[in-house]
Amino acid sequence: MEERLMKKILVIGAAGHIGNVLVKALLKKGYKVRALVLPGEDLSSLADTNPEIVEANILDYPALKNAMSGIDVVFHLASLVALVPEQYDLMRKVNVEGTANVLRACRETGVSRLIYTSSIHAYGRLEEGVVIDESLPFSTEFHGGYYDQTKAQASTLVEEAAKAGLNAVLLAPTGVMGPYDFKRSEVGEITNYWMKSSPTASLDGAYDFVDVRDVVEAHIRAIDHGEPGETFILTGHRVTVREYRRLVQDAMGAKGLEVYIPMALVRLFAPLAEVYYRLSKTRPIFTSYAIDTLLSNSVISRKKAEEELGYQVRPLKDTVRDSVYWWKENAKKVKSTLRYVQTAKKGI
Repeated sequence: MEERLMKKILVIGAAGHIGNVLVKALLKKGYKVRALVLPGEDLSSLADTNPEIVEANILDYPALKNAMSGIDVVFHLASLVALVPEQYDLMRKVNVEGTANVLRACRETGVSRLIYTSSIHAYGRLEEGVVIDESLPFSTEFHGGYYDQTKAQASTLVEEAAKAGLNAVLLAPTGVMGPYDFKRSEVGEITNYWMKSSPTASLDGAYDFVDVRDVVEAHIRAIDHGEPGETFILTGHRVTVREYRRLVQDAMGAKGLEVYIPMALVRLFAPLAEVYYRLSKTRPIFTSYAIDTLLSNSVISRKKAEEELGYQVRPLKDTVRDSVYWWKENAKKVKSTLRYVQTAKKGI
């Protein structure tokens, strides 16, 4: 036990949703943690914690390599979700070239274990009737989402590095949700929206959502479990949009009128809404990408993670309740932001 806790850990993307929860969990378990964040990044999510903070950009290779000095285990969580086409090239650089830099730095500094956070979206959009599991290949061709493509390309790089001898495993969460969402994700945005007692919109569709705390526990388990090159899909619960809205309202004790919008109408106005959101620099509630995701196949297996990582998930009702309670306390402190705008200003 003491030997295991002597390992020094680097968390890349430490200020993000999974990142900040992971840093806190690792520190609580007694690990020595170095948190890599963007230069000048808001570190509100890491308040009241005491990791070693290092500012570096994963596209700045010398700075990244220096941040890995003396590190045993690396968690690579940093990625970018671009919401507008003009940021797609930046997203590719961060997600793909940034991951290539991480792999190179791991090899050159002698890191003993890399845990890469992939995404269920790396598997692409699969037809109904297919159960999505780790036996399927990553979908590196474009099938509906540039983010999906970049995560698939990055995941393939990690797989190839593992085949070449790097001790690396991949974890692929579904839609991450839960408390401590300091970057105000799309799921956090819609949760806030549905917490109102006033009328709010809903639509058709469903997806699998997983509690960030369950995802973090799986990451920590992956320090000592999983063979190099293996991928573990981390699911939670498949829920319809309308059922998720009801759970939020129940947790809030609200009785706001549900305004159901037919999907044909949603699809018609989604592109126009994205133009407005881009001009106003606020985060969209529903984008065309999100709508396509909600209508895609989301029958996903977590059997492998359960059997090999001891992965467990908590009830969805508990996650929604904890999310609502956290947002009640923190919504006014956490501004709705577009992270790609912040990143672009930093000159990536």
